[in-house]
Amino acid sequence: MNLSDLSLKDFKELVNGMVDDRLCELLGDPDLGLPLDETVRARLKQSLASSERVTGDDIAEKLGLHW
Repeated sequence: MNLSDLSLKDFKELVNGMVDDRLCELLGDPDLGLPLDETVRARLKQSLASSERVTGDDIAEKLGLHW
């Protein structure tokens, strides 16, 4: 495939895809796909099963953050 053979629309889609791929590489989750430690897994299950929720505002207040 030659770049000169691409339409402007196809070229833009190609560049957008390349930029998206690169941003995912740079900003993606480096732990994606790694196994969870059993302790972390248990705490996560317990947290998800609980009906208690904490808002972002509550956390920000505890940390002294202002948005």
